[in-house]
Amino acid sequence: MTIKNICCIGAGYVGGPTMTVIANKNPDVKVTVVDLNQARIDAWNDSDVNNIPIYEPGLSQLVENARNKNLFFSTDVDKAIDEADMIFISVNTPTKTYGKGRGMAADLKYIELCARQIARVATSDKIVVEKSTLPVRTAQALKAILDHTGNGVKFQILSNPEFLAEGTAVQDLLSPDRVLIGGEQSEEGKEAIQALVDVYARWVPLERILTTNVWSSELSKLTANAFLAQRVSSINAISELCEVTGADVDEVSRAIGMDSRIGPKFLKASVGFGGSCFQKDILNLVYIAKTYDLNEVADYWEQVIIMNDHQKSRFADNIVSTLYNTVSGKKIAFLGWAFKKDTNDTRESAAIYVADSLLHEQAEITVYDPKVTAEQIYADLDYLNSRSPEENRKYVKVVNDPYEACKSAHAIAVLTEWDEFKTYDWKKIYDSVIKPAFVFDGRSILNADQLSAIGFKYTAIGK
Repeated sequence: MTIKNICCIGAGYVGGPTMTVIANKNPDVKVTVVDLNQARIDAWNDSDVNNIPIYEPGLSQLVENARNKNLFFSTDVDKAIDEADMIFISVNTPTKTYGKGRGMAADLKYIELCARQIARVATSDKIVVEKSTLPVRTAQALKAILDHTGNGVKFQILSNPEFLAEGTAVQDLLSPDRVLIGGEQSEEGKEAIQALVDVYARWVPLERILTTNVWSSELSKLTANAFLAQRVSSINAISELCEVTGADVDEVSRAIGMDSRIGPKFLKASVGFGGSCFQKDILNLVYIAKTYDLNEVADYWEQVIIMNDHQKSRFADNIVSTLYNTVSGKKIAFLGWAFKKDTNDTRESAAIYVADSLLHEQAEITVYDPKVTAEQIYADLDYLNSRSPEENRKYVKVVNDPYEACKSAHAIAVLTEWDEFKTYDWKKIYDSVIKPAFVFDGRSILNADQLSAIGFKYTAIGK
């Protein structure tokens, strides 16, 4: 089976970059990304590719290479579904905020809506690819919906989880560690798997394309993120021990990271992990374990989340205690709001929760982030429902200049590891802040000796 027409439902952080790379590497395949959000599609179609809605190094150039040649962005979902041989589902699967499984289970309503729309529109056989991160056995639910349309159309469901790290998504897509494709082990299933293998094989070496049954593929995604998050929480747990014993967490991290059995990645102590995947996927894993009465398994993975939440609240508490046990009416400058550098994604960013804690203490916060808009920052705070939107706008100010953010601040908190923060004129910043001048480096990216020599009282995690 040769794929000539691909449709992707969902123009977000996964669908947009993934389809852009597929289009660049498969110039003979028409790729259409569809979304009901008109503003988002308009941004993807903006004549200036620097205005596309997702910031990822290298993405704008790839969009420019393929857009309106074999890469299209549209709100006409039905037309794209009808024309496609292969349909990727890349919609949001947030954690449920209601009903059974609230706070843990994935909310699959958008997935189900996609399936029902595909079932309603499709007039020819389709391969449907799960790209969203989904609980194990979601493919079964998708197949049940699609197979009972009554119009004779045949569907094959594949699981093709994404393993992208935001900030390096383009590089991860161009040179992936592995591409995982799960499907039915029937003849039709193997044929569908091969069709997707052929799409990726245009640029990914075959030895890096793994094929499994669909359940293994779905579970592998959750497990990979859980293992990575576990490493972050593990080193963050040690960071607290370092602070009370006089050890340096960076030295500990370097020492254990040189063990070939452990390796150095994801051992950087910080204010905590964020992003759309880690917390959501672990909670999903916890919920699955609990539904099968595997309570010890659930408790084990839940502790990774508990440790991460503790690290964020500990960081905020340390600011309050260091500033003489009160931040009421004091200006705290936030450098960074995105959950990590080189992305404008703020989902589950540590900055949101640190800000919320400090606002409870009546602090006044000024935020500077090079890529995150004021609109997004206020939306993140409003979503928490901790206070009214009016109060959020009264006590949180967003500026476009880091020096303005820091001016007259009682303390500066580094929440994102943007490289530009290391290049600032910190003497100029020191001269503009209220003394004693405190810097709380939640990402351990600044030069401690340099800042201390200038006169700052510098605090980093795990030191």
